Amino acid sequence: MKKKEVSDSITLPSSIFRDRELSVLEAIAEYFKEEKKMRYSEIAKLLNRDDRTIWTAYNRAKEKRGQK
Repeated sequence: MKKKEVSDSITLPSSIFRDRELSVLEAIAEYFKEEKKMRYSEIAKLLNRDDRTIWTAYNRAKEKRGQK
């Protein structure tokens, strides 16, 4: 069985990295979750990470921004 090739490219606005308070993974997780309305599992698959890692990064970003 052949692997399915992904032809869509993924772009991120460089402005999400402007806030130096967040790590790179936190910024990316926050962007995909809030702007693109993606689920943790979708983000995890895209970034080749565990979905629990994405959940943790997103929640840390929220904490740093003072959101609960």
